Amino acid sequence: MSEAKSNTLHTDIVAVNSVDPALYDIYPVKRGLRNNDGSGVIAGITNISNVHGYMMNEGDKVPVEGQLTFRGYNIYDLLSDPNPEKRFGFEEVAYLLMLGHLPNQAQLDEFVAAIDEQRELPDGFTADRIMRHASPHLMNVLARSVLSLYADDEAAEDRSYEHELQTAISLISRLPRIMVLAYYAKQAFFNGDSMIMHRFVPGQSSSETILSMLRPDREFTPEEARMLDIMMCLHAEHGGGNNSTFTCRVLSSSDTDPYSAYAGAIGSLKGSKHGGANHQVLAMQKEIKENVKDWENEDEVASYIAKIVNKEAYDKTGLIYGMGHAVYTLSDPRAIICKDFATRLAEGTEFEAELNLLKSIERLAPQVILQEKGTDKDMCANVDMYSGFVYSMMGIPADLITPLFACSRMSGWAAHRMEELVSGKRIIRPAYKTAVKPQEYVPIEQR
Repeated sequence: MSEAKSNTLHTDIVAVNSVDPALYDIYPVKRGLRNNDGSGVIAGITNISNVHGYMMNEGDKVPVEGQLTFRGYNIYDLLSDPNPEKRFGFEEVAYLLMLGHLPNQAQLDEFVAAIDEQRELPDGFTADRIMRHASPHLMNVLARSVLSLYADDEAAEDRSYEHELQTAISLISRLPRIMVLAYYAKQAFFNGDSMIMHRFVPGQSSSETILSMLRPDREFTPEEARMLDIMMCLHAEHGGGNNSTFTCRVLSSSDTDPYSAYAGAIGSLKGSKHGGANHQVLAMQKEIKENVKDWENEDEVASYIAKIVNKEAYDKTGLIYGMGHAVYTLSDPRAIICKDFATRLAEGTEFEAELNLLKSIERLAPQVILQEKGTDKDMCANVDMYSGFVYSMMGIPADLITPLFACSRMSGWAAHRMEELVSGKRIIRPAYKTAVKPQEYVPIEQR
């Protein structure tokens, strides 16, 4: 894009778009569709999943241990077997989310086969739509690719449930390939690195496909594939109220095509307040590692956390990234599962010391915040505290962390889109209270 000429058109943007915060106290407006206690406004009913982190007792929030359920099944039960030889779980979780029940073996085999046969991309797609238009941010490539696949679908405007399911399965199958190809296109175009293009291996699970295509030697261990599979399960779904899923439902309620709805969800997930938050966590952890000389010295760790809390270090916002969640209070089950599997992988390796440092940050942060700010708000580690570390152990580049999130969440988005199509019935259209007084029109020559 050619560089735009400098102008002053932007100088009044802040003044024109500023809304007096006091108005939110005058009018009964739920800012950001959030209640005053931070909980979300209930905007719909779903059978797909539930995120539970507190109870209400006579108007007060009572912290409880976090629970995450998919179609009524507790995430701990779905992922309880740590054996790396166990069947891969992501495809089974995707089936559960999209089709509403746990499959028997024959049903799961049919679903996995449907995913496996869709991995091929349209002719010329890689060269014309990925390599020729490399991007510094892979999420934009994913969104653009999903929109582009619309043109290759002769029945793209078919809203039948059969076609909706076929479209979702094809994207669950193809997004991992597109992600890895886009990563190597970026490396070649922007960093001058080699462009590696492995073929997918028929019959491999989603996590195996990603590792096989990503690694130059295509080698990976069963433990690594199982760990990535676990991460994909944890990111597959998280309630209808999260920003990207709500975006998908809003778009779906307008009766737009599935490709547009999923591309919009990807755009939402890219945001630093949503799926992109993991990069803030990684950057903060990197700074702590560089500035704390003795990672085992809790006083030294706590001292640096205090600097962050007091806006003297990192990005000077006072936020401890990776701590806290909009719903969870005492615990985030995703973080617990992630930390548990990370501990098993890191034990006895060079990564163990780093993992122990992250555990110290998790343990010390609430104490430091209470000491420095006098705030004793219930705060637990969220999944981002450990997810970046897990990916780094597997040698997965930071550029792929949010795209991996998108590849995983595709199944949850699909489940919510289909539920919206079947049961939503109304276009989602919240109202905004106007704060401007009527104005008298003035002809241009009199202004």
